[in-house]
Amino acid sequence: MKSSGKTAEEARALAEPVAEALGYFIWDVEYVKEGTEWFLRITIDSEGGIDIEDCEKMSHAMDPVLDEADIIEGSYRLEISSPGIEREIKNDFHLSKCTGEKVQVKLYTQIDGSKTVIGTLDGYSEECVTVDGKDIPKKSIAKMNIYFEF
Repeated sequence: MKSSGKTAEEARALAEPVAEALGYFIWDVEYVKEGTEWFLRITIDSEGGIDIEDCEKMSHAMDPVLDEADIIEGSYRLEISSPGIEREIKNDFHLSKCTGEKVQVKLYTQIDGSKTVIGTLDGYSEECVTVDGKDIPKKSIAKMNIYFEF
């Protein structure tokens, strides 16, 4: 049996052209087990945002593609969603889309007495992200997401 990461990579490769044809881009793909069930979660976005109709279109377009490719053994649930207002930032593609946005960075160890940094994402490199002029090593980041004050 292949790993869930490998399945997610294969699903992403199948989903990218489908999303592009519909005017979307792939934000994330996860294949995870929760309880006794497996979920293939494809998160889509577009410059104008995503609504429920967009998720339905992508779901209907992906069903036959996934059935034909048959990359997943056994049963699973397909979930299509938007990344949400406080989207998680996991990779350089996400960083490029979120530069200039207010972010919350949770750290493995404290920097300047805190394990959380909130500020504007100024930029990034291979080794670090820069928030409010402060370089934070990527290896120190436990989780990063857009920060929205309600």
